[in-house]
Amino acid sequence: MSLRLYRDHDLTGANTLGLPCRAERCLAPATPAELSEALAMAREAGWPIQVLGGGSNLILPAELPGLVIRPVMNEWWLEEGAGDSVRVHAEAGVVWHELVMALAARGLWGLENLALIPGHCGAAPIQNIGAYGVELAAHLEAVHLVHLDDGRAAVLGPEDCAFGYRDSIFKHALAGRVVITRLVLRVSRRAAPRLAYGDLATRVGEAPSPLAVAEAVCAVRREKLPDPAVLGNAGSFFKNPVIPAAQAEALLREHPQMPHFPLADGRVKLAAGWLIDRCGLKGWRDGPFAVHDRQALVLVHHGGGSAQGLLEFAGRVANEVQGRFDITLEREPRLAG
Repeated sequence: MSLRLYRDHDLTGANTLGLPCRAERCLAPATPAELSEALAMAREAGWPIQVLGGGSNLILPAELPGLVIRPVMNEWWLEEGAGDSVRVHAEAGVVWHELVMALAARGLWGLENLALIPGHCGAAPIQNIGAYGVELAAHLEAVHLVHLDDGRAAVLGPEDCAFGYRDSIFKHALAGRVVITRLVLRVSRRAAPRLAYGDLATRVGEAPSPLAVAEAVCAVRREKLPDPAVLGNAGSFFKNPVIPAAQAEALLREHPQMPHFPLADGRVKLAAGWLIDRCGLKGWRDGPFAVHDRQALVLVHHGGGSAQGLLEFAGRVANEVQGRFDITLEREPRLAG
């Protein structure tokens, strides 16, 4: 066996929430061949498998039985396409933010609004990451994956991924059944800045480069969001709720300043952070967990907590919003195991 098998492996540093977790066994394949070896080993031994990337959108329990696979395949390369189009091939272990900044520095447009989103490329399609008016789905050409049960390789196009708002087939029909190995993304040499969200336009001036836009996005995110390396968090803990237009109109009569975003299907998206803030919960802390004092959509971990404690804390936040606005908040981070 060329892979090193770790037993009783500490994963506390492998999740951005900093929750204590130990894996019964852990393998870190660095190549597709090593991944095949890891899956074959698990099948032969009958171990349940949990795939873990950067741990940025995940809630880890105290223990993970079976085998944890942490792909560390971290190569990426460019392929020239037709006209101004360029394909980006990025393996699952590539750090997403580093890829975005490298592409922006090369003058390639498309992903710059997604700068500073934590995690690895392999996790990006799972929740269809998005920020500042851009979603991964708009720039994805293919997802390469391997089925956990038999090691069978497959390639999905964007039409196969059932992408939605912070949603995909990888959270449903394929949840816990595949490991993503590589993404194929589409970017462009043609300037196409998207600056309609927030104050991005005023931060970059006229005719910005993709790197200037990416750096402006980073600045905005750093002003609003805590660094998980300093204060444990999983970014946005709740999805922005989408409600019927009639319900939104009723809420706007009572709260005319409420941020709201009409959607093409007639429904309206609300800002979960605003709802939590209006419940008086921004900055609220109970033991090891708190609602962040600058962005109420983010729950933070000060240390010493557990997954169960976090879920209970989040439930109390959601209950406050439900009681005041009659809106159900849905958790964004996935619960491992």
